[in-house]
Amino acid sequence: MPHADSNGVKIHYHVEGDGPAIILQHGFSGNLHGWESAGYVDALKQGYTLILADTRGHGQSDKPHDVESYDMKLKSDDVVAALDDLGIDKAHYIGYSLGGRTGYGVAKYAPERFRSIIIGGMHPYGSSGGNAGVDERIGILEQGIEEYVAYLESGMWGPMTPDERAQMLQNDPQALIASSIELRDFQGIEDVLPSMTMPCLLLVGEEDFLYEGVTRCVKDMPNATMVSFPGQDHGQTFQRSDLTLPHITEFLEKCTGR
Repeated sequence: MPHADSNGVKIHYHVEGDGPAIILQHGFSGNLHGWESAGYVDALKQGYTLILADTRGHGQSDKPHDVESYDMKLKSDDVVAALDDLGIDKAHYIGYSLGGRTGYGVAKYAPERFRSIIIGGMHPYGSSGGNAGVDERIGILEQGIEEYVAYLESGMWGPMTPDERAQMLQNDPQALIASSIELRDFQGIEDVLPSMTMPCLLLVGEEDFLYEGVTRCVKDMPNATMVSFPGQDHGQTFQRSDLTLPHITEFLEKCTGR
């Protein structure tokens, strides 16, 4: 599978399908295969060229251990580097959770490269170093990746399949700690919201701890639609592609004129 060079960091990606290009960015501690196991790839590859990328620190991309390597601008550069490696001038964007935050980043740093942006389970606001949940995650990661997997299975993820567990165990805990510290100390880029004039779709579960922020930020976006899912939390909303895909496909069809 190919890699793109992004400021000296190798970004691994995989291409499937045919049609207008969409680049997809997964959530924290996941990898590009999550889109496949949740059903998004099979549903979308018949009509679109899907560029599934491992965000830095994850999957088969490089995994720096320094916090500065996870700066929002660098993660946005990674997305553009994959497009450049394929010779694609403009694409649609889909990101969930951590990948959703990068969606706000690409809208800020490379808006001319994106025809539309779909963001799931994320807002652009910072936590100013006060995110207790991230501090808890860092503490668990410091105990090792096995402890982190057990933590996920006992909470947000629930029991994993053997393949999901094997992939999760391949994570580098030091890279995830560095990425977590950047997330914890992130100052926010909500200043980008009024300039996001491309069509945008925000998806969020109503039991997601980020729900309030998503409902707030959509009010400052000039061309955005928000869809919420009753009874679904952060992890469930991504996994329930049967709920999210009808909205995604309808949105993309409007954007592409199909």
